[in-house]
Amino acid sequence: MGETLLPQTLFLAMVGGYAATAAALVVPQSPRLSRWVGAAGSTIGASAGLALAAAVLVTGTPFVAQAPGILTPAGGLLLSLDRLGALFLAVLSGVAIPASVFGLGYTAGYGGRYSLGWMAFNTGGFLLAMSLVVCAANVITLVLAWELMALASYFLVVTEHDDPAVTRAGVWYAAMTHAGLLAILAAFFLLGAASGSTGWSFGELRSASPSLSPVVRNAVFLLALAGFGSKAGLVPLHIWLPRAHPAAPSHVSALMSGAMVKLGLYGILRVGLDLLGVGPLWWGTVVIGLGAASALVGVLYALVDDDLKRLLAYSTVENVGLVCLGIGAGMVFRSLGDLEASALAFTAALLHVINHAAFKGTLFLAVGSIVHATGTRDMNRLGGLARRMPWTTPVFLVGALGLAALPPLNGFVSEWLLFQSFLPGVASSRASIAVLLTLGVGTLALAGGLAAATCVKAFGISCLAIPRSSRAEAAHDAPGSMRAGMVALALACPALAVFTIPLLRTVTSVLGELMAVPGAWPPPNAGFTVQAPGVDARMSPVAILVVLVGVLAGVWLAVRLLASRRRRTGETWGCGRIVQTPRMQYTATAFAEPLRRVFDELYRPADDLIVDVHPDSRYFIQGIEYRSRLPRWFMRFLYGPVVQAVVWAATRTRTLQSGSVNLYLAYIVAVLVVLLGLTIGF
Repeated sequence: MGETLLPQTLFLAMVGGYAATAAALVVPQSPRLSRWVGAAGSTIGASAGLALAAAVLVTGTPFVAQAPGILTPAGGLLLSLDRLGALFLAVLSGVAIPASVFGLGYTAGYGGRYSLGWMAFNTGGFLLAMSLVVCAANVITLVLAWELMALASYFLVVTEHDDPAVTRAGVWYAAMTHAGLLAILAAFFLLGAASGSTGWSFGELRSASPSLSPVVRNAVFLLALAGFGSKAGLVPLHIWLPRAHPAAPSHVSALMSGAMVKLGLYGILRVGLDLLGVGPLWWGTVVIGLGAASALVGVLYALVDDDLKRLLAYSTVENVGLVCLGIGAGMVFRSLGDLEASALAFTAALLHVINHAAFKGTLFLAVGSIVHATGTRDMNRLGGLARRMPWTTPVFLVGALGLAALPPLNGFVSEWLLFQSFLPGVASSRASIAVLLTLGVGTLALAGGLAAATCVKAFGISCLAIPRSSRAEAAHDAPGSMRAGMVALALACPALAVFTIPLLRTVTSVLGELMAVPGAWPPPNAGFTVQAPGVDARMSPVAILVVLVGVLAGVWLAVRLLASRRRRTGETWGCGRIVQTPRMQYTATAFAEPLRRVFDELYRPADDLIVDVHPDSRYFIQGIEYRSRLPRWFMRFLYGPVVQAVVWAATRTRTLQSGSVNLYLAYIVAVLVVLLGLTIGF
């Protein structure tokens, strides 16, 4: 009895905590109280959600609840949290707790300009909706939670609604979200038509999927991939992401990148791996192709962007691509019957989902602290923050090292495992598989190298050297609540690396419910060493951490001992100039310029060089102005024509709106006649 009551109690505490944020709406005269109510409710709800996810992951017993009296014709609201859903619930709850604490201090800057109660209420609704998405066990529950998530996140994105750029970002976000929802609904309608039931529970859909014809199964997969891939930010459906992430408040950006986009990946796994079962080889090939395109497009645009939050948004596109590379490889191996290699690829993908949530959430919170202190996201107006923000700078560094996949942090572990998961395919006797996965390995290597350069730019230009603006000069560190939130999430990055072995066992248990995983991996005697099954490679995150910490401690001690004997202080060499100025430093644009030139054929930049010469002689130059614009190819060639077509159709359709009631009644009669004729004809 107690085992049954505990999950129910935790679920009710999760829902109650998030719902309690609505109390912030009744205290609009007290912005401070609104912030506390929102932060407390979100933290309580996320803590209960994390405990519920842990209970399901440990026991393996799904949490099931039903409200048949609500929406009975559609099957009622049905909830069931299995291990796959619990893993994603743990990820989003783990990000939500520090983000909520961080938001307590961060949202103080919005007081007097925007409604803090409304922001707290939407944040609670956003977190509740995401939690219900992974708990949904039938179509109607999933669709309602998905739409609630879209609505709440839209209001959070347009928090600063008086900024036209923010409003445009909200329009793009809403449009792409609802386009994705249409694809998801179409996929479930096709899948549900074969089940013969009205409830369309996932169990019924799972049982009915083997009876689908190949054409319908393929259509369901492609529609689900498009719908959920839009939310995940897969190229070319990523167009909303670099707009919405910078527009939203920073703690909301952390939730969107660390949690919300993961629900797109959850949907792909739920439909493609769970409901449809084993698919043909080309399913995995398509996912690998989209993953590779997303990884390269994301990292290439992150490399050249000067806006810190937009850089992180493009980096999210890249990392979603890396996860999809693993998912695609798992699908390929599964279609070939190699369950061991398939399990390794899916495990690497799920591990990177967890690790990306930690280090990307850390980075968004650190950047939020920088924005809070300086009021700008432009790296070219920052610099010198290491001395002025001693708490934020190491947090930023930890997140950057995780994003760059450098040891000893968690990003290195999951990307290393992704590399290993591709190697069985590289040695395949089938030439097409060997070529495909070899290209996947090359994509991982190129994306990893460019991501490291991006992180060097982001951290070095923002935090080192001397300030480039008065705002950076006057920067101050974050208040206590913001420090607590971002430090807690930063500590999770090395912790996830140290505890990789138990984390892998948890992920393996998740896959055990979805597919036949051969044996227990890692084995009980693994200790601190990760050895990929079927691959002659091993790695110990703990040993790497100990060695690196020892080396750094030795270098620090040697420097201290040598510096105590003789030290000279002097100005940095400035090419003969005595006084250092900000103009003598690398800018973010200049740092990325060499690599941008390497990929000029992909960027196709539009460069303008304006030289202002003296009126008496062209040999005396008074000023040089250089401008470079990178065209957004997806916007220009894909979405631009679509937008123009929609505007054209809307303009023509508007002529029907004459204002005449008689004409409107005639429209209705005409439609009824057409429908009646179609009904009689069929």
